Amino acid sequence: MPRVLARSLSMSSRMCQDDQGRRTTHFGFQTVDESLKEGLVGSVFSSVASSYDMMNDAMSLGIHRLWKNHFVEMLDPRGGIKCLDVAGGTGDIALRLLDHARTKHLDREMSVTVLDINPHMLIEGQKRMKETMYWNTPQIRFQLGNAEHLDRVMEVPERKNPPASTRRNPVLPPLVSEPVESESMDLYTIAFGIRNCTHIDQVIREAYRVLKPGGIFACLEFGKVSIPLLAQLYKQYSFNVIPPIGELLVGDRDSYQYLVESIERFPTQADFARMVSEAGFLLPGSAEAASMGLPRLPNQGAWEDLTFGIATIWTGTYDEATDALFQGTIKPFA
Repeated sequence: MPRVLARSLSMSSRMCQDDQGRRTTHFGFQTVDESLKEGLVGSVFSSVASSYDMMNDAMSLGIHRLWKNHFVEMLDPRGGIKCLDVAGGTGDIALRLLDHARTKHLDREMSVTVLDINPHMLIEGQKRMKETMYWNTPQIRFQLGNAEHLDRVMEVPERKNPPASTRRNPVLPPLVSEPVESESMDLYTIAFGIRNCTHIDQVIREAYRVLKPGGIFACLEFGKVSIPLLAQLYKQYSFNVIPPIGELLVGDRDSYQYLVESIERFPTQADFARMVSEAGFLLPGSAEAASMGLPRLPNQGAWEDLTFGIATIWTGTYDEATDALFQGTIKPFA
């Protein structure tokens, strides 16, 4: 089935050129050669992988857990659907998706593929999932992959298992890397990961490619605070408190300096919603989406702000063969 091609690229995602004509992009507030960003971001997340959840709790005072819970509740996954959780590393979204389907809908058929470009993050996710009922079942798999090129295979680094399995260092199966086929997924989720990608527009287009007709794209990411005074206070907190916390708790100030800079550089809610629309998705609140019966989300209908916009949810629906949305098992937007 032919796919709708993306329209014009968003200005916020275009690359720049330096004086020598090289393609450059941003890494936090730094301007770097485009080819270097993936490795630089990889170094950041390799550094913070083992302490990622602890630092999220410290930075957000635990509120990130409420945001993620609301994200999954809104999607209400069920009915044996196939989900691709991109940049899902530590597995916290995947576990919430599976738990929601099981506890609310008695669904043990739904499956989640956790995909991440960083093997260290995926190993942390495997460790977490090994302690759950989903381990060694068809409901969960961990896969190495690049969000910008889901059709490609990555080289899988070798990991040596310990002689005996312990909670801190368990025996784990090797990671895999396989292409994600077109029109193979019902739900695509990405939480707090897309801002780290070099070409955000390409990530969204790949999401569109792998979703089935009627499938849903759902992104949870840091947004822009909507109240000016609060925005200034939040900015001061981000730059003056979060990096020192990173240095105090895990001895890594630079990685958390990058993280707050990457939040500052991310597009506004409206600009990102425009990018989702340009990839071919219908936004809730649009005339086309309204004609399908999709309810509006708050804040202009194209996104939902959480905690005054500190975090934001954007959603979009692949708009061909819309009967699949209503006759199938996946619920649009709660």
